[in-house]
Amino acid sequence: MSDEQELTGPATQTRRALLTGAGAVGAAVVLAACGSDDSGGGAIPTSGGPAVPSSGDAGGGDRAGAQSLARTADIPVGGGAVYPAQGVVITQPTAGDFKAFDSICTHQGCPVTNVDGGTINCTCHFSKFSIEDGSVKGGPATKPLPPKNIKVTGDQISLA
Repeated sequence: MSDEQELTGPATQTRRALLTGAGAVGAAVVLAACGSDDSGGGAIPTSGGPAVPSSGDAGGGDRAGAQSLARTADIPVGGGAVYPAQGVVITQPTAGDFKAFDSICTHQGCPVTNVDGGTINCTCHFSKFSIEDGSVKGGPATKPLPPKNIKVTGDQISLA
C-alpha cells in the first residue's frame, strides 16, 4: 500500500469519527475556559472569606482600619471570637478591654474553636484558657495561649 492509498471501510470511518469528536470536545473545553462572564478585565476570582471593613480612603490616605479583623461590637463583653484564618482569638473580658491570643492550643496544636463561659475552648482534648490572660483554666494543656498584639482604633480591631 502506497502513501496515496487510503484505507476505507468501517474501521477507518469509526476511527475518523472518534478523532473528529475528540477534537471537537477538546476545542469546546478550550473555548469555554477562555470565556468569562466577568467584565472585570480578567481578574482572577478569589474565595469570599470574612468581610474586611475599611475606614481608610481608597487613595492611600489614613489606612488605620484597612486591615481590621473585627468591629468592637462583634466581640461580646465576657466572651470573644475566634478568627482561625488570622490565627487569633479576640476577647473582651470587661467592657472596652480587648485582648488577643494565639488560636492554636498549646497542648497538641489543635485550633481552639470557641469562646464560651468565660473561657477559650479547644474541643480536641477539652483544654480551657482564660479570656483575660490566656492562662490554663482546664487541662490537659499546661501552658497558656501566647498573647498577640492588637490595636483598637475607633470601632475597628486589627493586629498591631
